[in-house]
Amino acid sequence: MSYIGRFAPSPSGPLHFGSLVAALGSYFQAKAKNGKWLVRIEDLDPPREMPGASELILKTLEAYQLHWDGDVVYQSQRHDLYQSQIDTWLKSGQAYYCQCTRKQIKDSGGFYTGTCRDRHLSDSGNNAIRLKMTAPVYQFDDQKHGLLEIPASLADEDFIIKRRDGLYAYNLAVVLDDIEQGVTEVVRGADLIEPTGRQISLYKMLSKQPVSYLHLPLALGDNGQKLSKQNHAPAIDNSNPKPALLDAMRFLGFEIAKDIEQLDISEIIAWGVKTWQLQQLPDSTEITPRFSNSSL
Repeated sequence: MSYIGRFAPSPSGPLHFGSLVAALGSYFQAKAKNGKWLVRIEDLDPPREMPGASELILKTLEAYQLHWDGDVVYQSQRHDLYQSQIDTWLKSGQAYYCQCTRKQIKDSGGFYTGTCRDRHLSDSGNNAIRLKMTAPVYQFDDQKHGLLEIPASLADEDFIIKRRDGLYAYNLAVVLDDIEQGVTEVVRGADLIEPTGRQISLYKMLSKQPVSYLHLPLALGDNGQKLSKQNHAPAIDNSNPKPALLDAMRFLGFEIAKDIEQLDISEIIAWGVKTWQLQQLPDSTEITPRFSNSSL
């Protein structure tokens, strides 16, 4: 099977250093294997989106010479796919309506204990939809980190596939999209290690072969929090991309000589594809980057 990878940002803001690391890692892994690199905009949560962010993200990828294959896919245009699978599971009894609130779940220990599983609730217009977990995954093999464990309380949980506000859940959408797009490996940040167990469970419940996973080191700020849009990580510079590009590549374990630094952006990217190997990645899943210059 030919390799198909992807980068799937949410349009809640411009790309920052941490998202550049994820984009580069997924791009290098795909192109080093002579595969395709897809871009999917995960615009599932309109209240969290920033106007114009989708277009800005694509312009940033172009500025860093990260050219995707095929058309960009938008999750907001794929609701019929998600709803069709949910309807199938509701009909079979694999999914069910749940009226439990976050407060109730927090009060019961922080994990959903199946309160509504056998209550046969109808759609009141204010209920979430949960999936009966019949194929829990307690561990999986990561391409860099080896066998990773998933807490049993998380693996066993009947998780939400459609929120009570009517929005589709990330775990469901991402798996259905990866299946439909033929993705063979997911390369992303280590902050998504725990959801990986649920996503592999979905593959099993859909009778599909799970993809392989590679989780990249997570870039942390000086305060120990991950660099993210929620934590107000600064946007990377589209007008002068080389400093951030070089810093992100060093973060991914590249040793970059002075003559490589002098190359054009496209030439640096091409060099990165040729020299990329998984062994160069840091063993740690969390790192505070030390910027060599003003890359932000």
